[in-house]
Amino acid sequence: MNRREFALSALSAAAVRGRAEAATGQPNIVYVILDDLGMYDTGCYGSRQIATPNIDRVAAEGMKFTEAYSGCTVCAPARSTLMTGKHMGHTSVRANPGGVSLQADDFTIAQMLQKAGYACGGFGKWGIGDLHGLFILAGPGIKQGVEIELDTGKKVPLPGNRDFYRGKPAAGAFPAVDPATGLKRQFSPYLIHGEMQKWLRERRNQPFFCYAPWTLPHGAHEIPESDPAWQLYKDKPWSLDARVHAAFVSIADRFVGETMSLIKELGVDGNTLFLFSSDNGAADTFGGSLNSAGNLRGQKTEMYEGGIRSPFLARFPGKIKAGSTSDLPIYFPDLMPTLAEFTGATALLPKGIDGMSIVPEITGRAKLNRERPMYWEWNEGHFNLPYRVKMQACRKGRWKIVRNDMARPWELYDLSKDPGEQHNLASTNQSVVRELEAWVKNNRVDPPEQVEPSKPEGRQWR
Repeated sequence: MNRREFALSALSAAAVRGRAEAATGQPNIVYVILDDLGMYDTGCYGSRQIATPNIDRVAAEGMKFTEAYSGCTVCAPARSTLMTGKHMGHTSVRANPGGVSLQADDFTIAQMLQKAGYACGGFGKWGIGDLHGLFILAGPGIKQGVEIELDTGKKVPLPGNRDFYRGKPAAGAFPAVDPATGLKRQFSPYLIHGEMQKWLRERRNQPFFCYAPWTLPHGAHEIPESDPAWQLYKDKPWSLDARVHAAFVSIADRFVGETMSLIKELGVDGNTLFLFSSDNGAADTFGGSLNSAGNLRGQKTEMYEGGIRSPFLARFPGKIKAGSTSDLPIYFPDLMPTLAEFTGATALLPKGIDGMSIVPEITGRAKLNRERPMYWEWNEGHFNLPYRVKMQACRKGRWKIVRNDMARPWELYDLSKDPGEQHNLASTNQSVVRELEAWVKNNRVDPPEQVEPSKPEGRQWR
């Protein structure tokens, strides 16, 4: 099976089913994942600088997880753990150039739900293969433009952005029309969100899985000067990047609100599980202004909490208690078994996944195991190939071992007392270090070769 056939199989739409069937046991699923959103970039997690009333309402009407994690500290591997239910010691894509593909024998959440009768659509950043079709994609830069993929199977250039986004663009606000060319500039998040809304309207009478890995608030930080979110922050006494980042978060918040309103308009709000998270930690903590990582150490590309901790919200009217909070440690590999249980598709789960269903915790039926091990690793460079493990982390209960350089010894932190990872306890707790190190050695294998598709001459992206 080639990459295109795999992608088409993984995310093709199921046959239309009636509204009555959708309302009797097969909930709809909307999963919004923001790109590089910091743990403390939203009001419900403590931000006082960024306005996120719609995301905060999701938290108020559902469950907020305080110790949730991505599957990795960068984009592509994290999405691989999400789609396959396997942690970074087992999942196929572990490098981050953007074109390394899942393997033909990988079985994804989308394939599972398709077999369960769901229409599956994705709108945003795929990041785990040079996907042709089915996704609305921003250029993997992320330059919020350049070109976009539609479900025709072809990349569609955005001509108004071609010169504007060539090379490394400057941050800041831009006018709607390029004064040099007269071409209208196109902001890909608007296009992504518009296509997603259109798709949802067309699927109102069938069970659907709407995967929304939006590109916001990933830089580069260019924003339409007319956007209301920019007006909120343009005069703040922060760096330009911080102001645009805040505006990007508020744009995403607006999209969340519009998505929730649409779900209610379509009459399926009571039968829709709405999930929200980030794909990894903050790319920039914007210390002194936004403080995106709060008191957590580190940021994206690191194994400390600031690099892998993520906000995570779950809302399902009548199934999830409004205003509830959980301190259960969870991460991306848990999504596949969780969605399988919610949708009655547990018989379709592949063998060998690493995640666990968190449905009992979310619904309040039972407290789950807070001592199970969780694992992360990553490459020695952001776009470097071949893949060589540079850093690792493993958490079990309150204990976490971490090393950001394989040449250094493990550090050990008690997250129950030291979430900021300031006090390395390895020297006085060697038995804990040995236990977790042994678990890591016994629960990871080397990945398949991390191969990038060829790129056109002179271009960084395909």
